[in-house]
Amino acid sequence: MPDFNKDDYLDDLPDADALADGQADPGSQLMDDIERDAAAEQQPADADVKDGAQDDAAQSAPSPAEEAAEAAQQEPPQADSEDGKLTPLGQAKKEAAEYLEALQRERAEFINYRNRTRKDMDRARQQGIIDVLTAELSALDDIDRIREHGQMDDSFKAVAAKLEKTFEKFGVEKFGVKGEDFDPTKHEAVLHKPDPDAEKATVDTVVEAGYRIGDRVIRAARVVVASPQN
Repeated sequence: MPDFNKDDYLDDLPDADALADGQADPGSQLMDDIERDAAAEQQPADADVKDGAQDDAAQSAPSPAEEAAEAAQQEPPQADSEDGKLTPLGQAKKEAAEYLEALQRERAEFINYRNRTRKDMDRARQQGIIDVLTAELSALDDIDRIREHGQMDDSFKAVAAKLEKTFEKFGVEKFGVKGEDFDPTKHEAVLHKPDPDAEKATVDTVVEAGYRIGDRVIRAARVVVASPQN
């Protein structure tokens, strides 16, 4: 607010002659002065409000970086290149995926080949054992007959034991024992002998022992079967 100046105020007052003639209205003149002073004080305040509004608008407006990020999100995805071809990085990724798929396929084929090879080797090994066993069956039968009649000396017993252990080492199992139940899947009946005391068919005499490898019967045991009379 400007400082009050007495001289200026007195100069602005109408003189007595003017008041007497009614040419000037002191009340209206005073109101004009008050309104002029109030307008002068209001102008700086309005300027401050306008500046504050401009600052708020500037702060609320997005920055150029934010506008660019928002525009990038709104843009649709583009191809790797203008002509639709893959970039070097995209081409490298595609080739890597193709190589990986080919490697996995080759690995699966190799595993299948390895499994087939192992099975073939096992069958070939088993067949080799069967061939040797079949060739030695007559010798093994002779050893059993000599042992049964008690005509085997100590040296011959040692040789027979080594031969039998060798076949056991390769999974050959000997079967056929007197008194066991007759089983046509592993016994070959060379003779049926009625037995009044027998309740079911059993092995009475083992003529030739049977041999098997696992579940595979190489030769059925040849036996005499004691059968019930009825």
